[in-house]
Amino acid sequence: MKYEIHRDETGGKYIELEIEGYDIINNPILNKGRSFTPDERAALHLRGIVPPAYLPLEEVVDKNYQIVLNSPNDLERHIFLRNLQDRNETLFYAMLAKYTEEIMPMVYTPVVGQACQKFGQIYRRARGVFISYPNRNFIDNILEHAQFDDVEVIVVSDGERILGLGDQGAGGMGIPIGKLSLYTGCAGIAPQKTLPIILDAGTDNEALLNDPLYLGWRHKRVRGAEYDDFVDQFVSAIKKRFPNVLLQWEDFAQNNALKLLNKYRNDMCTFNDDIQGTASIVVGALLSANKASGLELSQQRIVVVGAGSAGVGISNLIVDALVDSGMSRDDAYKSFYLVDRYGLITDNIESLDFQKPFSRNLSDVANWSVADGKNITLLETVKNAKATMMIGVCAQGGIFTQDIIEAVAKNCERPIVFPLSNPTEKAEANPHDVLNWTNGKAIVGTGTAFPLYDTGHGLRRIDQVNNSYIFPGLGLGVLVVKARQVTDKMFLVASKALAELSPAAKDPNANLLLPLREVSKVSRHIAFAVAKEAVASGLTDYKNLSDFDIKEMIKDYVWEPVYLPYRKKAK
Repeated sequence: MKYEIHRDETGGKYIELEIEGYDIINNPILNKGRSFTPDERAALHLRGIVPPAYLPLEEVVDKNYQIVLNSPNDLERHIFLRNLQDRNETLFYAMLAKYTEEIMPMVYTPVVGQACQKFGQIYRRARGVFISYPNRNFIDNILEHAQFDDVEVIVVSDGERILGLGDQGAGGMGIPIGKLSLYTGCAGIAPQKTLPIILDAGTDNEALLNDPLYLGWRHKRVRGAEYDDFVDQFVSAIKKRFPNVLLQWEDFAQNNALKLLNKYRNDMCTFNDDIQGTASIVVGALLSANKASGLELSQQRIVVVGAGSAGVGISNLIVDALVDSGMSRDDAYKSFYLVDRYGLITDNIESLDFQKPFSRNLSDVANWSVADGKNITLLETVKNAKATMMIGVCAQGGIFTQDIIEAVAKNCERPIVFPLSNPTEKAEANPHDVLNWTNGKAIVGTGTAFPLYDTGHGLRRIDQVNNSYIFPGLGLGVLVVKARQVTDKMFLVASKALAELSPAAKDPNANLLLPLREVSKVSRHIAFAVAKEAVASGLTDYKNLSDFDIKEMIKDYVWEPVYLPYRKKAK
């Protein structure tokens, strides 16, 4: 152990170090840059290798933020922030904490999409683990590094479906890195407890295969039994090396995402954020939007555009929320109209899989006014179903056209419109357009950051219905009580906890979500609710914890981006 955290006689924390000199400043967890005190410099052999001028953390944060502001473009800002994270984790997260709304889009969506596309060009320093198919028999060896001993949460991707950008191969590593940055920045999970992983099964992206700077395995993707066995080897190795880890699946293609979740969800503590996290944030925002719209959730007629794993995952959790409110499950399914690229999902489609419970009987729509009864368009669905709510997760930029938005606005006083695909160019509509087309009446949430909207009476924040409001807090709650599984009920509990903090609960004209600068507050609130649910469901060895006990456990677990005093361990 290179360092240990202790408490002094007054109860204050300090770190006792076995290492000194360059071993400290080259360790991103321990490095303080120019903020080592004179006593620390003397005791830890740092004099001369650290510049003599002392600067407190707060000043260094502001100086580095100015560098971010002066960078020529967003990708350069992302590169600078990633380099900062690689050399000084505390400084990086202190800046993210102070300038959350400004920094988070550079660390994660939308800029992380560019970073994944150019990952080979911007790669500077090793972070995380690349497990390639040719190394599938050496996974135990890859994971045995002592640096991974403290790992408690892993985000893994195979890079096949990065945001709305498609197959980015090993360049998809930007997503696990970014997601885990939010676990730390939003929920206070210590950075040394996080590990990003890419399962490099090859890529079908010809541009990457022909790119001399591509850093992944240059091979077409392995599929079928070979792929399944590869993932199974990975999971077996993870369970052996990290038996109590929280494993998050991220940006897997539709044909693998739900299959892998269902295969492993009852066997370990795991979830898929694209399916379950997205569903949870959407339901939380919808519960808030219902209060603003004047309609109960049971009164909404819901059109979901994009019938893949994310769209169906959202729909399933909304069904759970409807059942929780007293509606029968059969009636809850009837609230939905799922649309894919061919139109409304109906029972005349033979290839239905997990979409089947949401398909509409052709007999139910026989009296609709449509051009082709077997290929009912989005606009026809909105008009005939008298839709009051639209959710977009199809990654088809601009598919929510003016005539469609105006049609849904005729069906209710305050339509709910969530164009959730990201990055920005994949959003189903620009939220400013949606508000303009509805004379400001629409209740809008997006999946990525957009500029403030001018209402004519001032500027208003566009609600970013982003998973960062959910998964960090859920993960914190799971880890604090060492839950053995992640359940769908936990995601519904997280949605409700999020809605409890909605400004719209007090003012129907207010935002649905707290601003991102308050996401730490949101994460702790969700963590409490999730931890409480885990205990109540018997998914942890902790029994009969009081609310006070859980809150104290969360408080003790959370890592703060501050410089603790250092002392040299006595020999």
